[in-house]
Amino acid sequence: FSGGASGYWIENGRIAFPVKGLTIAGVGLEMLMSIDMVGNDLDLNRGFTAPTFRIPLLQIGGE
Repeated sequence: FSGGASGYWIENGRIAFPVKGLTIAGVGLEMLMSIDMVGNDLDLNRGFTAPTFRIPLLQIGGE
C-alpha cells in the first residue's frame, strides 16, 4: 500500500521534531507483522483510534 502521513522524527528515543507531507509504502500484512512497539496513548475521542506504534520495515519518503 501507499499513503500520506504525518508524525514525529524520533532520535535517540526522543521526539526531535514534527514531520508532515510524508508518503509511506509497504506490504500491509508484512508491516503489521513487524510492529515491535505499541504505545499506551490510545485516544477514543478521535475519528481514527489507534495507539502510536513502531514499524521498523516502513519505507518513508518526502522532503
